[in-house]
Amino acid sequence: MNRIAESELILNSRGAVYHLNLLPEELAPTIITVGDPDRVAEVSKHFDSVEVKQQHREFVTHTGTVGGKRISVVSTGIGTDNIDIVLNELDALVNIDFYQRTVKPQLTRLQIIRIGTSGSLQESIPVDSFVASTHGLGIDNLLHFYKPENNDEEHAIIHAFVDHTMLGKDIAAPYISSAAPSLLKHFVTGFHHGITVTCPGFYGPQGRVLRLGLQYPDLINHLTTYRYGNHIISNFEMETAGIYGLGKLLNHYCLSLSAIVANRVRQEFSKDGAKAVETLIVKTIEILCSLK
Repeated sequence: MNRIAESELILNSRGAVYHLNLLPEELAPTIITVGDPDRVAEVSKHFDSVEVKQQHREFVTHTGTVGGKRISVVSTGIGTDNIDIVLNELDALVNIDFYQRTVKPQLTRLQIIRIGTSGSLQESIPVDSFVASTHGLGIDNLLHFYKPENNDEEHAIIHAFVDHTMLGKDIAAPYISSAAPSLLKHFVTGFHHGITVTCPGFYGPQGRVLRLGLQYPDLINHLTTYRYGNHIISNFEMETAGIYGLGKLLNHYCLSLSAIVANRVRQEFSKDGAKAVETLIVKTIEILCSLK
C-alpha cells in the first residue's frame, strides 16, 4: 500500500486533518454541510447533545446526537473550491489511516446532506419552497481535475444542456453528477425536484448585472427553458455539483437540499429567508432521524 506523503495529506499539531481540524473520532457517519459558518449552530441547536466543537478558518464543525442518531454539521464556505477541500478531508477522516498514511482496506461510505439557499429558475418554484436536487450540473471547473464517471443518461443530459445553452465554448465544459437515490427517495413530500446548476460566482456567472456587461446575457432564459425528457433546471447555487461529483467518485451518499430565497424568473426575493432555512433544517433532521 502506497504511503501518502506529509505534503499531500496535511495534519496539524494535534494530528487532525488540516483545514477541518478534525480527528477521525470527531466525525459522525451522517454529515450535514452548510455554507455559512454561523449556520452550524443553527443546526446543532436542535441536537440533544453536542460532543465536539472545532473550527479552523471558515470550517466549523459540531458533532452531536439527536434522536439517538450521531450527526456532524460542517460549514464549507462558498464555492466548489472549498467543496474540494471539505469532501476530500471528510473522506480522508474515514478512509485513510492517519498513522500509517495509507488508504484503509475497508472503505466507509458517508451520508452527506447539504442544506443551503438558492435561487429558483422556474416560475412554478416559489420563494420559501424547498428543492431536492436530482443532479448537480457544474459550470465551474472542479471535476475536470478528476477522472469523471458518468452513465448514459448523464452524458445525454449534459450534451443537451451544452446544445441548448451554448455554454462550453468560452468556459470549461459543464459536468454532471446525480444525487444518491437512497437519500433522494426520502425527500419527496414537500420538495420540488430538478437539476441544480452550480456556478463559479454569484454575479456574472448567475446572470446578475451591476456595472459589468455579461458574456452570456441570455443565461437565465436558457437555463429556465432547458428540458431533457422529464428533467428541468430547478435552481442554481455554488456548491451542489462539486458535492455530487466528488461524492460519487469517492463513493459516498450525497444529497443537496435548498431553501429557495429568490425566484429569478419572477424577480422576487424572500421576505424571511432565515425562517425558510430554519424550517428546512428541522424537516431534514426529522427525516434523517427516521432513517435506519
